[in-house]
Amino acid sequence: MAETASTNADMKARAASGAQEGLWLRAEQQSGGVGRLGRKWESPKGNLYCSTLVVTQANDPAPSSLSFVAALAVYETIEYYLPHDHMLLKWPNDILVSGSKICGILLESTADNVVVGIGVNVAVAPAVAERTVTSLHEEGCDRDVTAAIMLENLAKNFEDRLKTWRHSGLSEILSAWQQRAHPKGTRLSRVDEKGIGVEGEYAGLSDDGALRLRKADGALIEIHAGDIHVG
Repeated sequence: MAETASTNADMKARAASGAQEGLWLRAEQQSGGVGRLGRKWESPKGNLYCSTLVVTQANDPAPSSLSFVAALAVYETIEYYLPHDHMLLKWPNDILVSGSKICGILLESTADNVVVGIGVNVAVAPAVAERTVTSLHEEGCDRDVTAAIMLENLAKNFEDRLKTWRHSGLSEILSAWQQRAHPKGTRLSRVDEKGIGVEGEYAGLSDDGALRLRKADGALIEIHAGDIHVG
């Protein structure tokens, strides 16, 4: 579609009408894109704005852990197009290229469905308050690579990672995620929705995907939500 308010909102409507797992929607532009914590997601033409649908099953891991599935799929897709390897995953589903944010992932649940919304800066890096951002083209990606081309690769990678999550379990997904994340001992800070902060060293993930942070006094804490900053 050329323009919509939000591909996630469109997908939720499709899910309510009986849409099947594996459907993807892409828009050239969004007028009401939303990121984490209700932040506005700037959506200029030239970038990838898409959503897909996962229908949860009885034996699936926790639906929230699909954030790691999506992060891996997007990481592998971006990696395919970039001429360098200055990439890392930041908990839970941010991808940093040359230290800058390049994508956004938002999960929304509705009934037994999870809508996975993904935005990737392909051609343009819109200004984001208090964050440095980049795009695939700025990082040296071939200018012939478009959002439509990228989605073909992303859909396949997501399908593969979803099968792993569903049939091999979350542990395999988390292991793959950690191989692409900042190394253990990296200094991280977290600010929660109330503005309360904590700092420490990255100490891996728990079995359910919580971020483990070792504080200066040696205490090991687990973080389940909040904005994470590297350094």
